[in-house]
Amino acid sequence: MPQRSTFAMTLPAIAAALALSPTLAHAEDGGATVFNAAASLTPGRYVWEADAAAGPVAILISIPDQRMYVYRGDALVAASTVSTGKDGNDTPVGIFTILQKKEVHRSNKYDDAPMPYMQRLTWDGVAIHAGRNPGFPASHGCIRVPAAFAKKLFAATEMGATVEVTDLPVVDGMAAPAGQDAQTAAANKAAARELKSFLASAD
Repeated sequence: MPQRSTFAMTLPAIAAALALSPTLAHAEDGGATVFNAAASLTPGRYVWEADAAAGPVAILISIPDQRMYVYRGDALVAASTVSTGKDGNDTPVGIFTILQKKEVHRSNKYDDAPMPYMQRLTWDGVAIHAGRNPGFPASHGCIRVPAAFAKKLFAATEMGATVEVTDLPVVDGMAAPAGQDAQTAAANKAAARELKSFLASAD
């Protein structure tokens, strides 16, 4: 996994004029504005800039920040609060690829719990999906995001997209996660093979 800065992020004060709505804040000044707006998000909120940037979508998730940052090419276009795995069910750190996408999915592992807009990262049960977003780690290992954000993210991503999960804070201007061509190819090959025999299970 690429090394990240170990310096804690200093979050700038966000003017009240940003007027974040309950589920969506608009950002019009590029990645810096998205990053700054992300600092003040309360649980269940997100920011998504007009999707004008070109390039494939890549995702960076910071466990200490409890934030997801979405890049299109090199441009930061969206950010959201998340809820990652609680103690004993930790969300794994590393670089993953999206193995499976299901708009309607239920957990085979946890009481048939709904997992709308599920995007699988591992075959043993870690996925991004819509779910309860209290502002702190509370899942069984998955990355939960607000429902409206999950729907937009699901529409924006493709199979094999890069998802990096880090245990370090994210700093302004950090580069998008680098795609791993060999890992992506292997993930897609595994997806085709495993999907028939392993349908399941996550948070």
